[in-house]
Amino acid sequence: MTAAARPAVTTGRVTELLQSGADPQRGDREGTTPLYVASVNGEAEIARVLMAAGAVPDTESGGLGSEGTPLCAAACRGHTETVRALPAYGADPNLREDHGTGRSPLDWALGAPHPETAGPLTTAEAASSRGRDA
Repeated sequence: MTAAARPAVTTGRVTELLQSGADPQRGDREGTTPLYVASVNGEAEIARVLMAAGAVPDTESGGLGSEGTPLCAAACRGHTETVRALPAYGADPNLREDHGTGRSPLDWALGAPHPETAGPLTTAEAASSRGRDA
């Protein structure tokens, strides 16, 4: 199903599904995770709801092809608000995709036509480095 043909998913609907017992980590038939879908589509609020419910932000999506991490997906697509949200819930800005390209979120930001996502990533990397050095 193409993105245009998919029904719109609202934050409220995601919250309802989670309250009904939906697993925020469970992928679809192809293995694509809900957090990856939210991230690649720039749905920062839905991403926050999923992570608050237990979705692990560094889990690589296992869908068709090489989907990679939610943070790499958001950086590649220029979704700055989502790029800011993911590290706030523990996404590692230095993590390279193992099943995807081997690129980091910053690699994606600088190599894509959305360099504005690099700023939040370098800020998150600095914070991540300080946390490791403490």
